[in-house]
Amino acid sequence: MRLGTRRRMRLGDAKMRYFDRLHPLSALVYFLMIILIAMITMHPVITAVCYLTAVIFCGMLIGFGKLLSSLAYSIPLMILIALTNPIFVHKGETILFFLNDNPVTAEAILYGANASMMLMAVFYWCRNYSTIMTSDKFIYLFGRVIPKLSLVLSLTLAFIPKLKRRYKEIDEAQKGLGIYAGKNFTDRILGKFRVLSILLTDSLENALETADSMKARGYGLKGRASYAIYRFTLSDLAFLIATAVFGVGTLTFIALGAADFGFYPSITPINLSIQSCVMYCALAILGFVSVFCEIKENLIWRYWKSKT
Repeated sequence: MRLGTRRRMRLGDAKMRYFDRLHPLSALVYFLMIILIAMITMHPVITAVCYLTAVIFCGMLIGFGKLLSSLAYSIPLMILIALTNPIFVHKGETILFFLNDNPVTAEAILYGANASMMLMAVFYWCRNYSTIMTSDKFIYLFGRVIPKLSLVLSLTLAFIPKLKRRYKEIDEAQKGLGIYAGKNFTDRILGKFRVLSILLTDSLENALETADSMKARGYGLKGRASYAIYRFTLSDLAFLIATAVFGVGTLTFIALGAADFGFYPSITPINLSIQSCVMYCALAILGFVSVFCEIKENLIWRYWKSKT
């Protein structure tokens, strides 16, 4: 009975996320592979798959409520980019209308829409990366190889969200003390500058304390031992192999020209050859494997939770 309870507790704790239990090396290779694929081509099918999988996976990581609030500004930004591109680019055969004697073409609008989708796909995959690949995982992977650079990169990745949280804390403390109420524009501006000044001073002090603490602990010294909490298991190896197979396969087909696509002067038809279809399927499997793994993890957690 006790062993069963412990097992359920272990699996209940594992509900957090599948990628939290995945070895950092496998997770890093996965994110770098799919971000690379999303960046190197403007093929609409590849862009759509990368964007769709990134958004769904992001919703599973941060919650679909937060995802909707994120989409509330990312989708208008995509529309803005799509509508702005034909103002500066006048290529294309399909002229819709003239604006200040300059043609606005359908090809330019579609190119802007595809470019904005690619941009958001990279953005959401980078957000997924920052959610999973925490600073401790990054230091675990590169702390012995490049200790100083890994520390700087890990601190940089955690810098912006930490500053945002600290800014909010200082701002609420200033308002709570009655230093500024923000009722008029001048008072609000002066109050924000005061909060910014406190934030910068606090950040510099924390940076000095962190540097002294890391130096006192012997970080970066030769022969220094580190506490490793990650074990590379067979499931991590299987995930890494699958990532390599489908990722390298997709990149190979892209290099062979299966992802060639043009918007100007006219939109070329989407290639539906066997080679291209295999590339689409490989990319879809690579993108949706993260979603399937999270769904499987949630189902396991719900099953054992129902047994408690």
